[in-house]
Amino acid sequence: MSSNGIQRVFILGMDGAGNFIQNTETPIIDAFLKKGAFTYTAQAQSPTISAECWGSILHGVTPEKHQLNNEVAATKTFPADSTYPSIFRLAREAWPEAKLAAFSSWKPINSGIIEEDLGIHKESLPDAELVGAIEAYLEQNRDVKLLFMQLDEPDAAGHKFGYGPDSKLYLEAISKNDELFGRVLDTIERLGLLEDSLIILLTDHGGGGDNKYSHGSDHPMDKNVFWGCAGPGVEPGTEVSGLYIVDTAAVAAHALGLKQPESWDAKLPAFFNK
Repeated sequence: MSSNGIQRVFILGMDGAGNFIQNTETPIIDAFLKKGAFTYTAQAQSPTISAECWGSILHGVTPEKHQLNNEVAATKTFPADSTYPSIFRLAREAWPEAKLAAFSSWKPINSGIIEEDLGIHKESLPDAELVGAIEAYLEQNRDVKLLFMQLDEPDAAGHKFGYGPDSKLYLEAISKNDELFGRVLDTIERLGLLEDSLIILLTDHGGGGDNKYSHGSDHPMDKNVFWGCAGPGVEPGTEVSGLYIVDTAAVAAHALGLKQPESWDAKLPAFFNK
C-alpha cells in the first residue's frame, strides 16, 4: 500500500481522443478532472499510433525500447522476460495472489501488449459491452488491485469521419465514451472504492494533424492529449505540465507503492513530490 492509503489503481482510457474533450460535451470527465490533477497538453509518444502509445503507458518506456507497433501487438505476445515489464508484471511480482484486470476494446492490448500468463483477468469487447463487463467484474471483485480499461470508438470514428473540433460524429463518439466513463466511475463510487483508489483518466493520442483521417505525426493535433488523475494525496485543481503519457506507469507504480524499474523512462510528475 502506498503512503497515501491508496489500495488500488484504475487506468481508464479512450483511444484517439487527443484533447478534443474541450470541443464537445464531456461533463463526467470535466467534473472528474477538477477533483485532481489534470492537463489538456500531455504529450503522446512518437509515433502517435495506438500500440506505440499504449505500450508506453503500460510499460513505462518509449516505443524505441518496447518495440511495439500495431502489427507486432496483433501477432505476437510481449516477451515475459523483457527488461521493460508492464505495470501489470510489477504488480504480479509484488502480489502473487492480487486481482488484476484488463478490459480492452482493441484486443491487441490484451493479447500483445500486456504480458500473458500473469493470471490477469482479460476481456475484449465492444465499448458498451466492455463497460458492462467491468461493472459485473467490480461487483464480484471489489478487492481488485489494478484495473485497466481502453475504449475504442473515438479512434474508429476519427478514422471514418475525420478527427478534430469540426468533425461532428467524431466528437459525438467522445461524448458517448464520456457517458461510459461515467458508468465505471459510478460503479467505483457505489461500491465504496472511490475514497482509497487512484483513478487515472487519459487517451493515447489525437489525430487529424497531417491527415484529417489518421494520426502518427508530431503535429499538435496528434500529440496533445488530455490526462488527469484523482485520489488520495492529489490536490484538487492541480494543473500538470511537462507530462508525457509514458509517465502514467510511474504514477501507477508510485500509487501502488511499487519500486519503479531503473529501465523505465517514466518520470513521476512533480505534484506527487510535494
